[in-house]
Amino acid sequence: MSLKTLTLGLSLSMCLLLVSSGSAADKKGTIPPASDKKGVTYAKDIQPIFDKNCFKCHGAEKQKGKLRLDSLAATLKGGENGKDVIAGKSADSPLVKSVARVVEDDAMPPADKGKPLTAAEIGLIRAWIDQ
Repeated sequence: MSLKTLTLGLSLSMCLLLVSSGSAADKKGTIPPASDKKGVTYAKDIQPIFDKNCFKCHGAEKQKGKLRLDSLAATLKGGENGKDVIAGKSADSPLVKSVARVVEDDAMPPADKGKPLTAAEIGLIRAWIDQ
């Protein structure tokens, strides 16, 4: 094996490692799969994710886009653009598309407002919607 082939192979391996270990936001246009976890509930599993990442702009004190995520009823109601959660269809839910950053202009949280949700967090949200 030549040095050039070895160097190219190592470079490709490093690129794959970086891509596979990144956040959901690193994989633009893709939505992480739903979690295998059973019995996912808003109160136990989803509200803590929203509390950490979303309540600052979509909570009791402020509701950007008239979207409030700090209660199950408000989350299911949606915002000014309609329902953000489509029961049983997480991949079609605008909420999932936003947190998975499928469309850069709709990415939540915005880059200047917080870190992207992890693939595991998005997977839990998807499992909750699908269940």
